[in-house]
Amino acid sequence: MARALGVDVRRRGSGNIGATNVLRSVGRGPAVATLVGDVAKGYAGAWIGGLADPSAGVAALAVVLVVVGNCWSVFLAFRGGKGVATGLGAFLRATPWAILPAAIVWVALVGTFRFVSLASLCAALGLPLAILFLGYPLPLAGAGAVVALIVLVRHRANVERLLQGTERRFGEREPARG
Repeated sequence: MARALGVDVRRRGSGNIGATNVLRSVGRGPAVATLVGDVAKGYAGAWIGGLADPSAGVAALAVVLVVVGNCWSVFLAFRGGKGVATGLGAFLRATPWAILPAAIVWVALVGTFRFVSLASLCAALGLPLAILFLGYPLPLAGAGAVVALIVLVRHRANVERLLQGTERRFGEREPARG
């Protein structure tokens, strides 16, 4: 969406292609479109995996693969997003009730501290526990743990900025990259 407006978000703000950087770099409408597209991509990937084989093991593999594909896209020279919105979509398909506690954590943390990265990390790290607690099959909890690890790795720069006190809060625009 940002590219349709003549903006390459990989050269703006944080350089990430996700909804938060699109929001800061281009605005609300393109950010919502990016978020919806990433969630839909994750959902579709998990759904297609379920068509191939409805077992929990295949569903778990499909969830992990769609997030890996988002984070290391062949279409972007193995660069990509951080896996949060795509993971949300994939887990909405695979473990819909486990998304509820993760979403509550995300909303509470963004509402309290206004750090999207912190909220995303905490929601992702809590998701495997919610999956286990709610009785979903073990392979899906394993997929939740793998995706949480991917999200953590993709957010390592954000973690550094959080620790240094330089992470931008939700609603703050980022300056253009040189």
